[in-house]
Amino acid sequence: MIQIKTICHFINRSNQTNRATLARIGPSLRGGCNRDYTQGSGIGSDCSMIAANDRCKPDIPSCRSSVANKYVKYNRNAIFLQQKSFSTDNSGMDDEYGVMTADGHTYVHPTPFELESGEKLPNAQLRYMTYGTLNEARDNVLVVCHALTGNASLHSWWGDILGPGLAFDTDKYFVVCSNILGSCYGSSGPASYMPDSDTSDGSSTDNKQKLYGIDFPDVSIQDTVRLQLHMLREDLKINSIKCVIGGSFGGMQAVEYAAQGGSIKSPFAVDDELGRAVPFVRSVMPIACGAAHTAWQIAISEVQRQAIYADPKWNDGRPSMDDPPLKGLSVARQIGMVSYRTPHGYNSKFGRKLQDTFPPYGSKATWQVKSYLEYQGFKFLSRFDPITYIKLTEQMDTHDVGRNRGGAKCALSSIHVPAMVLGINSDVLYPLHEQEELANLFPNGELKIINSDAGHDGFLLEQDQVSGHIIDFLGAHD
Repeated sequence: MIQIKTICHFINRSNQTNRATLARIGPSLRGGCNRDYTQGSGIGSDCSMIAANDRCKPDIPSCRSSVANKYVKYNRNAIFLQQKSFSTDNSGMDDEYGVMTADGHTYVHPTPFELESGEKLPNAQLRYMTYGTLNEARDNVLVVCHALTGNASLHSWWGDILGPGLAFDTDKYFVVCSNILGSCYGSSGPASYMPDSDTSDGSSTDNKQKLYGIDFPDVSIQDTVRLQLHMLREDLKINSIKCVIGGSFGGMQAVEYAAQGGSIKSPFAVDDELGRAVPFVRSVMPIACGAAHTAWQIAISEVQRQAIYADPKWNDGRPSMDDPPLKGLSVARQIGMVSYRTPHGYNSKFGRKLQDTFPPYGSKATWQVKSYLEYQGFKFLSRFDPITYIKLTEQMDTHDVGRNRGGAKCALSSIHVPAMVLGINSDVLYPLHEQEELANLFPNGELKIINSDAGHDGFLLEQDQVSGHIIDFLGAHD
């Protein structure tokens, strides 16, 4: 057991690990193109992440600003900065993420970006990362989409399958990963400044601007994917995508990529060498998601949002930057962590174990599972903010591939590109029957099952199984 006196100590300790890891990085993997490995987030203690970092060398400037960091900077006296005690048992549940940053390249849409709602977002921006080399035909592209709290640094959360000879083979493929529109890792979101906005005192914005905060417009997954498609076509000049792959929120994006780019009737369709129209997206691999966010999933998202709303510091969506509702955000994260795993996983790891033998029950009982959840909520505060969490869970709830398309069956019936849907047999949050239904909606779809006790997070933690399915699918098509 250790005593963590401030969140600053926790962050500094992680940064020391990152510096030590960076010192071990070997030569970068470069090709003949102008896109090589790009700098990503620092790598945490997970062995797969460290191994991945050894295959990647930074070669662009760091760009680390996020509203999450701003909240930490200005909130030295928050409740979670007081002395806390957490278990540091190395046999604990695997962690799916390393230390997260906003590193990467930046794409800005050239004109105000019209959202599905009709509202226009000026200077819509995406932060993205690339790995490997784009071939002469500009079509050896894999797009990897991240989950709810992920970022563009693919090697920090799916690192064990990225690199030469691996599933995301950087000797063969040009791998692109973009931060979601509305996130706090470099893309436009609540953390962004409002362009040409008036300040609260009516003064000119020449010297200062306001953050969007809760006024950031409602964004749908359709919006996020459409902006990414523009980025791929306009910034990277990509001719076609071999495959789009993602899990959870990333899987929902993969489904949407199929709907928007997997048909010759799509506005993103391209011509082949014979002048025939072909889909811009040539295959998709959604993992651990369905065709739409169900009432069950919306309910779990809503409970997390209610935890933030219940924090008095939420202030009806106008929290203070100096004193934000971190307690509510911590509880929201803890709720999420329960839904991402399984009863078997929690029981096999923690059972009814106590950190201290006395008292054996009651409000002062030191259950190991309680300490684990508190720690997960605590460390989340260093990398996310309450408003972004609210907005991204709301965006996830927009997932419905059939909306304004005549229903899911109609939306996907014309998508004939190959689709492999992966489901996890122990997933409580996105049950396996949803992947079965999704695979059946694709005319050229198939279902593969990941066997795991890890629940929903199996798509991140069972990297050997995920890797095998990706390699088989990519090798079988195109």
